[in-house]
Amino acid sequence: MHFPFLDNWRKPHPDAEGAVASSRRLSDDPETATQLLSECELLREQARGAGVELDDSVESLAALDQLLPHWREDPEVTPWLGTDAGLYLGTVMVRSVPGARWVRWPNGQPVVRLPSGREADVLEEGTNWAETGSPELSQAYAEVSED
Repeated sequence: MHFPFLDNWRKPHPDAEGAVASSRRLSDDPETATQLLSECELLREQARGAGVELDDSVESLAALDQLLPHWREDPEVTPWLGTDAGLYLGTVMVRSVPGARWVRWPNGQPVVRLPSGREADVLEEGTNWAETGSPELSQAYAEVSED
């Protein structure tokens, strides 16, 4: 999946003097990366419509898990919502698990690198949640927060 807003991360910085742009980590500017990746507009809209406030907290993941999955009725919405759910899960991880940070795989996909070095494919987790409800986002968080 292509994320247009990540294109700026691929461009070499004028002061880089030969640095390879693809080796840049999203964590080079962690606050900007977190801000960009936390937008999740479609997910926030769905949650707001159900009376759920997404405040980037662990508790908000459990609240998302309780939503009735009306989006599954629209096969075009589900993949987008899954991506947003994954990015939101990653945002909560980065903001609440000490040492967790966003990084980019060589294909450009953002993932969360945990302090142990393990990388959480949050987009896959979010997609699975949107499509089937399993694993729950709060469960996915609990698994990595123990890492």
